[in-house]
Amino acid sequence: MDHLHDRPQGPYGMDHRIVSALRAYGADPRVAGAARVLSWAGEHGAVWLVTGIAGAVVDRPRRGAWLRGTVLTAGAHAAGSLVKRVVRRPRPTHVEPLVGTVGRHSFPSSHATSAAAAAVAFGALGSRAVPPLAAAVCVSRLVAGVHYPSDVAAGAALGALTARLGARWMAGGRA
Repeated sequence: MDHLHDRPQGPYGMDHRIVSALRAYGADPRVAGAARVLSWAGEHGAVWLVTGIAGAVVDRPRRGAWLRGTVLTAGAHAAGSLVKRVVRRPRPTHVEPLVGTVGRHSFPSSHATSAAAAAVAFGALGSRAVPPLAAAVCVSRLVAGVHYPSDVAAGAALGALTARLGARWMAGGRA
C-alpha cells in the first residue's frame, strides 16, 4: 500500500494519514500507556460520570448543577452511540489498535462526545482540570488508532452542542 494509487484521497486520505501519524507515537511505551489509560477511563463516559458525582458531593451548594451536568454528559454519550449505530462507519483498519473497543463502528467517537460535553458542562462550573483532560481523552483515541480525526471532531461537536443546549437547564432553569 505504499503506492499513491492505493491510498485514499481527499478528506478520507487526510483522515488516514493523520491516524497513521498519531498512531506512530504509540510506539513509545509511555505514550501507549497513557493512551490506554485515557481510553479506558473514557469508556462509556466513566471518568466524566465519576467527576460529576464527585463534584456534587464536594460542591454541595451547586449539587443540582453538577448532577444535571452529569446527566447532560451521559445524554451526550448516548446520543453519540445512537448516531454511531445509524452511520455505521468502520474503525480504521490500516493501523494496529492499541486498545480493544466495545463496538466496531467509529463515527462519531463516543469518547469525544462525552469528553466535550463534560468539558463544557463542568467547565461552566469552574472545573479547570476537565477541559485539558477531555482533550487528552480525544487525542488518545487517535493515538490508539481506533478513530479517525473526523470521528473525534464530530463527537466533540455533538458533545459540546448537547451541553450548550442544556446549559440553562443545568444552571437550574428550564430547558
